[in-house]
Amino acid sequence: MSIYPAARPAPDGSTSSVHPASAVPSRDTDLAGRAAELDRLMRPEPRPGAHKVVVLALDGIYPFELGIPHRVLGSADGRYEVLSASVDGKSVRTDSDLIVTPGHGPEALGEADTVIIPPYAITQASAAATDSRALHALSRVRPGTRLVSICTGVFLLAAAGLLDGRRATTHWALTDHFRELFPQVELDADVLFVDHGDVLTSAGAASGIDVCLHLVRQDHGSEVANQVARHCVVPPYRDGGQAQYIERPLPPASGTGTGPTRDWALQRLELPLSLDELAAHAAMSTRTFARRFQEETGLSPGRWLTQQRLRRARHLLESSDLPVERVAHEVGFATATSLRRHLTAEAGVAPSAYRRTFRASARPRSPSSDTREQVTRR
Repeated sequence: MSIYPAARPAPDGSTSSVHPASAVPSRDTDLAGRAAELDRLMRPEPRPGAHKVVVLALDGIYPFELGIPHRVLGSADGRYEVLSASVDGKSVRTDSDLIVTPGHGPEALGEADTVIIPPYAITQASAAATDSRALHALSRVRPGTRLVSICTGVFLLAAAGLLDGRRATTHWALTDHFRELFPQVELDADVLFVDHGDVLTSAGAASGIDVCLHLVRQDHGSEVANQVARHCVVPPYRDGGQAQYIERPLPPASGTGTGPTRDWALQRLELPLSLDELAAHAAMSTRTFARRFQEETGLSPGRWLTQQRLRRARHLLESSDLPVERVAHEVGFATATSLRRHLTAEAGVAPSAYRRTFRASARPRSPSSDTREQVTRR
């Protein structure tokens, strides 16, 4: 994939663009060589039989999100081969002053194990009348291929009828328009991503990082996903959903927010931590504290505590051999039964099954077994 500045009109009306290589002075050759070596270290070549991911670049593509699959999945030590494609094999204009030339045309979609559709600039008119070339390109995808959208990419999946009767998400600011166009899709605007196994949809911008890390975690376990997160300098999980990012009128900053109390609670998750205790730490009435907490996080205090406890429980299940009863005690659930109930509601599996899945997939494997899994996974 190549990226060039968009051609700008000259005073005489002509246009021109400069290839980036021509702007690199020869005296910087050594520095460029060292940068290339660093890039090889950070993004190794795909392994034989690596899971093939094709990123479909549409007109008006957002450059940041276009690069997320390459950056995140490309940091998984060669487990993925990430390619970019356009609907006609030609250059694509982004929503900024860049022109992107993907390395492949629509035929690459027919060879993909996973297809990712990053967001692109849309209007009410364009969302209602999807580009027929994009729909035709998407029709090349083989049955069973995993499909992933980021932000407005969900509009293409919905227009193709791939989300009918299913739960999905997109950027919170587009929810009303999406529901108007696609009433047959169950839109959830409060989450960062929705995973149906074969189709995943995610919210705006950085949720593309969340969903790509989720793919790594599902495919290779938490140890690999955590390594990728550290490599990309991002958190392996983000708390809550996109409700915490929705614009709401907030009270003026007064130094009495709930942030210090959340930090305090995270150090004491093994304790019961009632609403009265949290409110007392924040020096607020319980009613004021609950309202402020909801405004600042998009969650009730009780729901937030449960999410934090589940997050820590998942980490302990993945990284330790502690009995489930001990894990429940360490994270503040009264009983192992309570932990099982909450984890099953969130992840769809009991703690023992969760541990078997992620501890097994996180164990070191021989290169040959890695290759066999990648060839047969999709």
